[in-house]
Amino acid sequence: MNDRTPKMIAVAAMAAGVLVLLLVATTRPEYFTSQRYLMGLLAAECLIAVVWLYKWAFFPVFIATFLLAGLDLPIASAGTIGRWLVLGLGAVVGTVIMLKERRHRLSSFHALALFSVLAGMVSAAVSRYTLQSSMKVLSLFLLFLYGATGARLAVSGRENRFFLGLLTGCEIFVAVIAAFYLSGKEIMGNPNSLGAVMGVVAAPILLWGTLLKQEAFAHRRRVFFFAVAMYFTFSSQARAALLAAMVSCGLLCLVLRKYGLLAQGLGIIAIVATCTAIVRPDAFSNMISSTTSAVVYKGKDSGEGIMFSRESPWQETIEVIRDHVWFGTGFGTSDKGDVDRAQLGRFASTSALSAEHGSGYLAIVSWVGVLGVLPFLLLLGALLGKVIQTFMWAFRTRDPSYAAVPLAIVVLAGLIHTGFEDWLFAPGYYLCVFFWCMAFMLVDQVSTLGQPDWRSMFILRNRMMHPDLRAVAPNR
Repeated sequence: MNDRTPKMIAVAAMAAGVLVLLLVATTRPEYFTSQRYLMGLLAAECLIAVVWLYKWAFFPVFIATFLLAGLDLPIASAGTIGRWLVLGLGAVVGTVIMLKERRHRLSSFHALALFSVLAGMVSAAVSRYTLQSSMKVLSLFLLFLYGATGARLAVSGRENRFFLGLLTGCEIFVAVIAAFYLSGKEIMGNPNSLGAVMGVVAAPILLWGTLLKQEAFAHRRRVFFFAVAMYFTFSSQARAALLAAMVSCGLLCLVLRKYGLLAQGLGIIAIVATCTAIVRPDAFSNMISSTTSAVVYKGKDSGEGIMFSRESPWQETIEVIRDHVWFGTGFGTSDKGDVDRAQLGRFASTSALSAEHGSGYLAIVSWVGVLGVLPFLLLLGALLGKVIQTFMWAFRTRDPSYAAVPLAIVVLAGLIHTGFEDWLFAPGYYLCVFFWCMAFMLVDQVSTLGQPDWRSMFILRNRMMHPDLRAVAPNR
């Protein structure tokens, strides 16, 4: 809102809102004595303020709302309902701003995202639960629309501030989770969710933050929080999260040619393990045995194989695909026969409507069928191509200070993790929302890799720069 016309419209809308509130206060005073209505009014005021500062404030509020809905807290119910309002509002406002500015172009990646939504609509039309499946397709469309508009606006032209805020947000998040767990409150709900958010998001981003040129205190702080994030990842005993974290973090060191850092990390693990084995050999042996049983075999007999816990859901999913080979069971739904509508849920999926597939890739095939899965595969293939292109650029330059690097490492971790979990196309899950926002941002950032002034994108317009912001723009 830079010119006069939008400001005049906004002022007029605010004045009209005040008049409406005065009218309601005089005709329905009981509304202002109800805690429910007052909380709704406060939330509406916050949304208006966030929309006013859309490019700067909407993305963190958007992610926080979805994260709130997934936490094991009393206030989580408000996020369960409010996340859809925030998602729709973000998509609509982002589209309006994009159409007004006309600075951002749509690419083949965005076309593939649209075709994926259309494929989901076709599967919903033939689903046993057409209404529920259609609503899930609508939520996916709104997520892709926000990713193509609002998420791109949040980072475009302000990479310094955005990624500094992202690093700070990860530090705060890890600290809050640690504080709750130390107090005995597991607010993530289950170990898989804890491992997913730490192994896919927090650990890779914080490791990237430690590689930037920065003040000593900032470096030590991020190293500490990275260690805490990795501890939570290992303590969750979630194999998918462990694999995603180790591969993404290890590959980040290899791509940037930080061989010494990778060797130091492996050396520290080896030294700790060796010292433990020497000082307490019995405890070390028991720890290795219990860890192998819990993490590798998930408490099953070692003779049954590493992937035994996954074989059953995978086999069930393959049978579903055979029964609905062409158009699937309907986007986001499973074929469980006629289910009481009261069990379907209004604002969140229930076990009566969906099933665990143990793999996001198998899940999408069972949902949309063989005919509908093609645009999804092309979309993921294009995204993987962007990741590879970023890594090739980083390997040549050895410079972590470009925006595409943290985006690519998070996307890679997500693609690895979703091979064993079912969140990739589940818009109600905070990790899915964050992943696709990073994916759409990555597409924009990769398109600037060949430009001679790519580094200048990290320079703020004013001359005064916070030390941490200079760290993201070295040699300036």
